[in-house]
Amino acid sequence: MSNDERPAPGHGPHDEGQIDWEVAGPLLERGAELHLPLHEQAAAWLRELLVGPGADGGQGVDRVLDVGSGPGVITCLLARAFPAAEVVAVDASAALLERAHARAGRLGLGDRVRTHLAELPDGLDALGGADLIWAARTLHHVGDQRAQVAALGAHLRPGGLLAVCEGGLTPRFLPRDIGIGRPGLQARIDAACEDWFCEMRAALPGTVDDIEDWPAFLADAGLRTPCTRSFLLDLPAPLSAAARACLQDTLTQGLDLYGDRLDEGDRTTLARLADPDDAAGIVRRPDAFLLSAQTVHTARAQ
Repeated sequence: MSNDERPAPGHGPHDEGQIDWEVAGPLLERGAELHLPLHEQAAAWLRELLVGPGADGGQGVDRVLDVGSGPGVITCLLARAFPAAEVVAVDASAALLERAHARAGRLGLGDRVRTHLAELPDGLDALGGADLIWAARTLHHVGDQRAQVAALGAHLRPGGLLAVCEGGLTPRFLPRDIGIGRPGLQARIDAACEDWFCEMRAALPGTVDDIEDWPAFLADAGLRTPCTRSFLLDLPAPLSAAARACLQDTLTQGLDLYGDRLDEGDRTTLARLADPDDAAGIVRRPDAFLLSAQTVHTARAQ
């Protein structure tokens, strides 16, 4: 599991039995880097919750777990936000953890960032307690999300904070009329992605059909003072070449995963958008933008 998995702009693919993480790792890393401004806002908020407004140095935060860390982009961000803490990148992919380890070394954080290979819902017992547990777009790949929130909460030290990044707004990246195909393509892509996502959830082992009320999950886990906040990423047109390349990666993945859920005309349009050599493709479009919001739900151990 990783920090950027759902197949929509800003998320990568997720079909764990088929993914080659050696190949997917660079794509996930680029996507997470694109969203760093959003996560920097979230990290600053978490720091306020844990150590108070204007506090310096992250006093009292000695241990942070990034559960579903992927290639470690957010892991390293958390290490910078909490400079006194040991930060552990937890993921089920050894290839992604290797990228996290290498990234921490490049950024001079190798002495405080370590990795732990584990698959949810098991595999965390060897890590002990933490002052902050961050789980971003990870829990929706576990069948029983309510039970997993409780399991993560049990690893918090007294007063520690669990932060679950789930939900927000579906990213927007194209005008309604893009000059090719039928207007309104993005809405139909969103619907196809949602159908795929529902089927993915239904096929998970031990899946529970539950209302996705994250604050209620946190309360049921015995955690207190729940807080929810959303963070915006607003990259107006024209996008940088790097940002458009990330969108092109995601559209290509979307074509593979749920293109067969679109009609022939929309599949053709999506294929043109994903084609780096097409004049109407996303990497050549001056009208491409990225507007995204992610929601973070937090609560504290007793």
